[in-house]
Amino acid sequence: MTIAEKLAAELKHESATTRKILERVPFEKAGWRPHEKSMTLAHLATHVAEIPFWLETTVKTDSLDFANTDYKIEDAVSTEVLISKFEKSVRGAEEALAGCGDEEMKKGWTLKNGDTVYFTRCKEEVIRDMCMNHLVHHRAQLGVYLRLLGIPLPGSYGPTADEKAGM
Repeated sequence: MTIAEKLAAELKHESATTRKILERVPFEKAGWRPHEKSMTLAHLATHVAEIPFWLETTVKTDSLDFANTDYKIEDAVSTEVLISKFEKSVRGAEEALAGCGDEEMKKGWTLKNGDTVYFTRCKEEVIRDMCMNHLVHHRAQLGVYLRLLGIPLPGSYGPTADEKAGM
């Protein structure tokens, strides 16, 4: 099994879990945030939905320079828009992984802002840390937001207290 095939299997599992939590985001509370320093609910949910795009970017490029990009997150305005963004992001990541060999995964990839280099690591490590782990981190953060709003949570790696209550 290639590195990309292993990452694709993990992406498939994490995407199914992520989709379940994104489907529960209450857009009538899109501007809510638990603290003034926190992202709004809509911004965090949109960020989670777009993280798989980073995986595609990592596979298809050798670097990302924030000084040379005009990318801006456009917050989703509904569940339908959010899920559409997520599905598009996941499809792109899956397609990029499908055509990626181990040699490509071992190539270096750099994150920088102009002359400031944050890191250079192999693509496999970048996908693992900056993409997959980042997705899980912010998905969990989104789970806390939903819990604070009284929204029942779906399971990730087992049932939640909400699911156990119905057992």
